[in-house]
Amino acid sequence: MPNLSKTYLAFDLGAESGRAVLGHLCSGILSIEEIHRFPNEAVEYGGALHWDVARLWLEMRTALSSVGQKPLAGMGVDCWGVDYALLGDQGELLQNPYHYRDRRTQGAMEEVFRKVPKEDIYRATGIQFMPINTLYQLFAAQRDTPNIIAAAKQLVTIPDLFNFWLTGNAVCEFTNATTTQFVDPVRRTWATSLMEKLGLRSDLPAPIAEAGSTLGTLLPGIASNSSLTGTPVIAPACHDTGSAVAAITARGDTAFLSSGTWSLIGTELDAPILSSQALKANFTNEGGVYGTTRLLKNVMGLWMLQGCRNCWSSRGQTADYSELIDLSRRETAFAHLVDPDDESFLRPTDMLGAIDDFCKKTHQSAPATQGAYVRCVLESLALKYRLVLRNLEQLSGQRFEQIRVIGGGSKNKLLNQFTADATGRRVLAGPAEATALGNIAVQLLATGQASCLREVRAIVDRSFATEVFEPVETDKWDRHLERFEQYCEMVYA
Repeated sequence: MPNLSKTYLAFDLGAESGRAVLGHLCSGILSIEEIHRFPNEAVEYGGALHWDVARLWLEMRTALSSVGQKPLAGMGVDCWGVDYALLGDQGELLQNPYHYRDRRTQGAMEEVFRKVPKEDIYRATGIQFMPINTLYQLFAAQRDTPNIIAAAKQLVTIPDLFNFWLTGNAVCEFTNATTTQFVDPVRRTWATSLMEKLGLRSDLPAPIAEAGSTLGTLLPGIASNSSLTGTPVIAPACHDTGSAVAAITARGDTAFLSSGTWSLIGTELDAPILSSQALKANFTNEGGVYGTTRLLKNVMGLWMLQGCRNCWSSRGQTADYSELIDLSRRETAFAHLVDPDDESFLRPTDMLGAIDDFCKKTHQSAPATQGAYVRCVLESLALKYRLVLRNLEQLSGQRFEQIRVIGGGSKNKLLNQFTADATGRRVLAGPAEATALGNIAVQLLATGQASCLREVRAIVDRSFATEVFEPVETDKWDRHLERFEQYCEMVYA
């Protein structure tokens, strides 16, 4: 292991905030330092919801100015999936990218299925059906704004847009490209025939590049520190969950749970599973690093808690997350349960009202206190994890003895304990910084500071501790599982 200290920069852009993190590798130990954090706030205009990518770009350039004079061995960008940007003939941004929670995709899935059966789409892509997927966004754009699509020269996903601005080279990194639902997971190429059947331009997406590729070098003038010019810009797993999973071992008897705005539960495999059972369970085969596949299911996640908190804040009832968790501990267990994946929770203007409506629809009383709402969300998530884990075991043929919880949600100790109790499996929580660490880990591999995925994961494991949660009183959760399943079935019947 080289003893010479190397410094890497990870841009980690999430749905709520972005940050720039420096990673220092010295004598086989990795340490990280956050140098800049900034909000990521959607903007609404013209009746549509967009990302403010110009603001994010300004913040990234501010972060580059914060690096100082120390040279970087590399930098990489990871981001959320499914959203995209359109570039014109001169590389100009044709419109501010749409936010995946924009309502233009309502009903688009059904229109797509009338052209191509969902079974054919799944065989071609292996991706979970969600209305936010790029496939339905682009279909809606072709339907509603064909002139903009016609004017576009290339489509890139959001992290690829920033890589383009950093280097001048337009590509689509594989792990994030798979979230579009128009990538062939076996050939690891664009599913052009599927796009053409749907009337979408198959020449539009930029060429695919694998994670670990050097995309170019930092263009002159991007950073005020001219010594950074020429720094290698490396594609990590540009999908944030792909980066998070790259940091840990989630194979064999260990499943992963990437916990944040979304919860993603899965395992790492060497090949996708495209069976009819996988389609029925609506599992996704997202691209992983170095030839791997992440078989997983998306669950709504802590977005629900964020939505509740936003409602209270708008009413002047401010409370931080730790206070809300403490309040929930005092509430009656299993008083209110909801299906986190019900579409009513995807983009409600009033999350509290959406929970109330679900409870009414399923003949439950609505929560009456802040703590009751929070407990409802956390218990419902834990029970959903149990159902997804059961399906994951059936599809993979693997019994999972433990769940590795990573991401910001790994700091939620109550949810971690609920997850252990509901599933009856040991939970290993951490690292919370898995996404930035996975970003840096792939950069280490790309620059020869580690020789293989196993080695770089060992670096992360010895550098960052985990917390163990053992299951207790699982029988109490058993008694409410059938009721919870009935609520889910009532909604989807």
